[in-house]
Order: sequence, then C-alpha cells, then structure tokens
Amino acid sequence: MAQPNADPSSIDFAALNLLRVVHELGSFTAAAEKLNVNQSAVSYTIAKLRACFHDPLFVREGGRQVSTDRCEEILARSLQMLGMLDEMLQPDAFEPGSATQNVTIACNYYERVLLIPALVNAIRREAPGMTVKVINALGDGHLRLLNREADVLIGPFARSESGFHSRRLYAEEYACLMDAAHPLADTALDIESYLGLNHVLIDYGGGWQSAYLRELEAAGHRIAPVVVAPSPAGLATLIVESDLVATVPRRLGEWNADRLKVADCPFPGRFDVSLVWAAHTNASAMHRWLRDLIWRVARR
Repeated sequence: MAQPNADPSSIDFAALNLLRVVHELGSFTAAAEKLNVNQSAVSYTIAKLRACFHDPLFVREGGRQVSTDRCEEILARSLQMLGMLDEMLQPDAFEPGSATQNVTIACNYYERVLLIPALVNAIRREAPGMTVKVINALGDGHLRLLNREADVLIGPFARSESGFHSRRLYAEEYACLMDAAHPLADTALDIESYLGLNHVLIDYGGGWQSAYLRELEAAGHRIAPVVVAPSPAGLATLIVESDLVATVPRRLGEWNADRLKVADCPFPGRFDVSLVWAAHTNASAMHRWLRDLIWRVARR
C-alpha cells in the first residue's frame, strides 16, 4: 500500500467525517461498516490524518480505539465545518406527508411521560411515514447532538455556547408529592416542616443536581433522605399509603394527582424546559418542521 500523503491539503471533508465516525464508534471495523467502505480504506485515511497532524489520534485501550487529546481538539473544530457543510446540503423544502426520515429525540423520564406521547401522535398525524426513536439524555444530551446521535434535545438543558441553539418551551418549578392522607397534605409547608419530612430523593447521577436542591443548599440547608431513587419512575407506587414525600417537577407531580397530593415547596427551584439543537441542523427544513411541531405540542 502506498504511504499516506502528509500534505495538509490532502485532508477533505470525507476524511474528517471518517475521523468523527471512528471517534463515535471506537472501532475501525465498525466505522468501515457504517460508512460502507473496507477497513483498509479506514486505516489508510487515519494514517494520512496521523501524518498530517503528527499525532496518533487513537490508541487502543480495552479493545476500543480511544481518542487522544489532540484528536478531541481536531474534532471540536472540524465538527463546526462539517455542520456548515450539512447546512449547505440540506434541501430547501420538506413535505412531512411524504417524508420517510428517522428522527431521534434525546430526553429523560419527565419528557417521556409529559411530552413524548403527544409529540409522537402529532408526528404520526403530519408525517405518518417517519419513525421516531427516543434515547436517554442523562446529563450529557448536548454531546449526543454533537455526535449526531440525536436530532433534538428536550429538557432543562439550554445551551448558550457556540455550536448550539435553544428555545425555551415553558417554565417549570418543583412541588411536593405525598399521599393524600399524609398529616401535612393540607398544610402550607414552611421551611422547618419541609426539612422534617421523610424525603424520597431522586438522584439522577452524572453530577446532575435538581434546581430545588441548589436553592435549598444556597439557603444553608440540607435534607437527609430516607429513600434514594435513580428516577421518578414508579414514584407513585412508592409514596402511596406512606409518609414519604418526594420533591418533583410540578407537572410531573400533577400527572400523579389522581392518587397523590401535590403541595407547594418552600424551595421551588424554578427552571426552564427547553428545546436544544446543534448548529449543523439549524438550516434543515426537516429539522425546522420538527422543532416547530415540538414547540406547538409543548405550548398546549
């Protein structure tokens, strides 16, 4: 095989896109399969990039190709260029009635319960040929946008830095969820009574901290939970007919209001639920349609 050309002018968008795919999949073989090329072509292109950038770019660790710091820096810059190319290649028009694209939405439990059912119904009405995939956003949903694993991100994730756009959907706050027979169910909770509750704490992991906890701790207080759960899923079953109280987003609490009581929290931790997307999809007619549809569904 010929030696790869180390001339920087030989680097093109296809090479940078291949670098992105290897980074995303952690495998030369998987990248070759996704791009429908043979593995030798992937190896040759990576060798060319290594020669141009004077860096190994990937090292093999634990059966996976792990990117170097230099590779991460190159990708951060090249993703902006690839995004601009994507924008130029996007069609000017989009007809939802005849569309067959797949759309991927990154979000968490709150959005899956409160927004996704109505959104899927709306997509099915306007674009019956499209398919919808929902994936976990966790605390790094914006990376799923950059890595092209998701088309949009929904949740308390507004981004202000370069490479992202966001739109506020609505304001939300935290409230207390408890059994209707709880001794304090019909009492306005002050700080002292709130701190004395038997708390269920939702610990989402990944360094994420709910807004009410930040507000509570800023006021110099802490709670000592008696139960810690990783998600609000199944919360109603846990709380009903008990003296446990969970602090959850108000709309999520009201979704359980047929079985439980929703009470004001002295630390409401107000926040915005936002729609976020990457710059490389900003000009896409399909994505503009999808974002407008999400806006209309959320505003209902």
